[in-house]
Amino acid sequence: MCVRKSGANWPLLRWFVALFALLLAVPASAHPVPFSYLNLEVHDAAITGRVRAHLTDIAPILGISDPQSLLDPRVQAAHQAQIERYFASHIALGSDDFSRAKWGAIAVVDDNEALELAFTIDGPPAAALSIDTDLFPADPNHQTFVNVYEGKGAPQQYIFASTSEPKIYYRGTTAGAFAVMGTFIPSGVHHIMIGPDHILFLVGLLLLGGSLRQLVTIVTAFTIGHSITLSLASLNILTPPSWLIEPAIALSIVVVGVDNLLVRKGEGRDMRAWAALLFGLIHGFGFANVLKEFGLPQEALGWSLFSFNVGVELGQLAIVAVVGALLEVIRRRNPALSGWIVIFGSLVVIAAGGYWFVERVFFGG
Repeated sequence: MCVRKSGANWPLLRWFVALFALLLAVPASAHPVPFSYLNLEVHDAAITGRVRAHLTDIAPILGISDPQSLLDPRVQAAHQAQIERYFASHIALGSDDFSRAKWGAIAVVDDNEALELAFTIDGPPAAALSIDTDLFPADPNHQTFVNVYEGKGAPQQYIFASTSEPKIYYRGTTAGAFAVMGTFIPSGVHHIMIGPDHILFLVGLLLLGGSLRQLVTIVTAFTIGHSITLSLASLNILTPPSWLIEPAIALSIVVVGVDNLLVRKGEGRDMRAWAALLFGLIHGFGFANVLKEFGLPQEALGWSLFSFNVGVELGQLAIVAVVGALLEVIRRRNPALSGWIVIFGSLVVIAAGGYWFVERVFFGG
């Protein structure tokens, strides 16, 4: 009885399986994955490239109800100028105006599911090429894959969505290297100047004073330390989490303040250079978190890391020049006041570092 009942259901089961397979197949043919592609080849005298998009994305912007009709060469010819204008208005390459682009013929690609147009923009490209595109903003899920080729190396790849910011491609030329430096050196200076924890750490190291050679040695040790870990983190070789690094930075400030008081009382040795080197390793991970948010150009990774470090070093030297000179003037004119500055300054450093440590550990600040 049970066997006959099960057998009677086999046709019904096969019908459901067939229907399920049909439902899976329909969306795949009705609308391909919402991706488009932009390939750019950067040359000394021009930019050449190709832009590719699915029929189902192009048809609506042309007012065409049947995307398959775009496979007809006559329909393509009738709408090519409109397609060119649309692509030109939705792709930006910095100062390289797409209205100057010379377009080639339309090609049908991807098993008759997409159209591709080649183009050329004559003229030397910018050393820092700004790239931005949002080809089909009506579809919030649409993404455009961009590949930038220069020479025989691997392409630099970007993915653009509706909320993406412009990306900067730095050319592999002398002008491109200068463009990287012009971007990342100011960024390094800016970051050290707006980082109160980094500034307070440096000030704490300077409170005891010393000769110019001593102060330069301290700052250089700090630079060596943070340069090592900044590079390791930026290259994704070693990337400790920020919840560990940020409290450690705060704790390093407390340690420097306490060490100042011990040295002041004659109970400790002046280990500021070693402390700067050791804690510079920790601060470097903090710099790396900011640099990753800023965006490292993979085609100019070495230059960008070097330039950012140069910027940080320049910012540090500026702080040393101002704070160190002021403390030295006070030390020469009023040694007693200088001693009180070391004590109260160190207490302020300890208090601020302790506050940041508690905030970052217990409140996620």
